[in-house]
Amino acid sequence: MFKTFLRGAIAAAASILVLAGSAQAIDTAPGPDSDKQFFPIASYRVGPYAASGASIWAGRIDYYRYINEVEGGINGVPIVWQECETEWTAEKGIECYERFKRGLNGAPVSAYFPNGAPAAYALSDRAAEDRIPLVTLAYGRTEATDGRVFPYIFPVMVTFYSEASAIVNYIAEKEGGFDKLKGKKIATVYHDSAYGRETLDPLALLAEKYGFENIQIPVPDPGSEQSSQWRQVREHKPDWVFLRTWGVSTPVAIKTAQRFGFPADHIIGDVWASSEEDVIPAGDAAKGYLALTPYPAGADFEIHKRLKQHIIDTGKSDLRDTKAFGSVYYNSGLVDALISVEIVRQAQAKFGKRPITGEEGQWSLEQLKLDDAALEKAGFLGLVQNLQLTPADHEGGGAVRVQQWTGENWHLVSDWVQADREALRPLIDAKSAAYAEEHGITPRDVGTN
Repeated sequence: MFKTFLRGAIAAAASILVLAGSAQAIDTAPGPDSDKQFFPIASYRVGPYAASGASIWAGRIDYYRYINEVEGGINGVPIVWQECETEWTAEKGIECYERFKRGLNGAPVSAYFPNGAPAAYALSDRAAEDRIPLVTLAYGRTEATDGRVFPYIFPVMVTFYSEASAIVNYIAEKEGGFDKLKGKKIATVYHDSAYGRETLDPLALLAEKYGFENIQIPVPDPGSEQSSQWRQVREHKPDWVFLRTWGVSTPVAIKTAQRFGFPADHIIGDVWASSEEDVIPAGDAAKGYLALTPYPAGADFEIHKRLKQHIIDTGKSDLRDTKAFGSVYYNSGLVDALISVEIVRQAQAKFGKRPITGEEGQWSLEQLKLDDAALEKAGFLGLVQNLQLTPADHEGGGAVRVQQWTGENWHLVSDWVQADREALRPLIDAKSAAYAEEHGITPRDVGTN
């Protein structure tokens, strides 16, 4: 999801003033849908990432239909949604945001999901200016965890720093304890972009803490040839490989690893190398491959039973091929949809059972709580981790599950693996403080939260 995003973000920034003056929001005044809640969908159904995107949007739309048709809306407030094609670019991502930020026919926006790193970075400053929270689930700015500096950006659920810590914790468990990490070798084969480099600092910190050898091997974009990288892996002889790729570079990595004799069951992919689209093209080489995910594959969760009965079996699904029901990307869309609905639902407890605005959505996100009871009621127990956000902590989770590819499907091989967020927080605070100084931001006083 992060291919060459920095180049796109810079280009977008150059045109930002022009777009601000020319792009018009859909509606700026009360209209016929003022009693509804608007959920804009910044989609990418065309372009190089369309295959993954189609399942994500289907998951979101299927859940919104379920909420409307089965639950009667969010406490009686109907959901309306509309897509805007971004082609996963910063420029079109900004255009879609400008089009949607004031709502749809009077229905307000409670939060905006940019659905892509290029747009997420390009919109960082606009979120606070427009008072519309940006939700970047499992991507985006790690330093936005610090709500003192980033009051309107929410890297909800898991950041790249948390991924790095969780994978070390999982490896420690497999090796028999943290003391067994000393002298081990962990190699990270990463997409040579801002996305791929995001875990350099936390892994350096954790290597020093636990005494493992930290090997970093970059893969130039697009990663369609990786012989030199896996030759380095063979020379270093690591105990584990952390694979941080995206798109075509993931199956290429898996197939090349097999060619150089590195076992798939000691390669652990990150969140953006954890889908069916990553392993099926790799064929037999992917059998045994492991991957981290905050939204595991599978259609046996309670929400899937409800959706199958009311949406899939009744022919109302947005899926073009229902074989993708329960896939990683479909479940990703479900989780996005759950968070967007819960922002509204939990805001309504304070502001009343009515549509929620962006400022109210920001308040809700800073109190957002999902415990086992709430997840069980929604049908997401096991699919979504417990969350508790605060004004100072905009991640609120920091856990992943590990799944393994059998050659036919994903099989969960762990419960939730929690990151050591306390150890990571000084790195995050330092990064957010640097951002605040660079941009002249005075951090908010959020008390002891």
